[in-house]
Amino acid sequence: MQASVDDKAQEAVLALLAARAPDGSVCPSEVARAITRGPNWRSATKAVHAATAGMLANNLVQLSWKSKPLARRKGPYRIGTAIEN
Repeated sequence: MQASVDDKAQEAVLALLAARAPDGSVCPSEVARAITRGPNWRSATKAVHAATAGMLANNLVQLSWKSKPLARRKGPYRIGTAIEN
């Protein structure tokens, strides 16, 4: 069975974050580029946003913008590894 675009987006987020420093983050456009080929990466942004929302709801990631935490996805954001409590 082939993975859905949302699954690919989630896998890409986790892989990109694993390659970063523990406090590093990734841009949604970077994830979209990782799961598409060629110049049509923008077509994957909706899937990246959906995957990010699901991962946020499951406390797998945290969002921020300009080093300030975001409680939800609104406007520009970066994706980081969730902080364990």
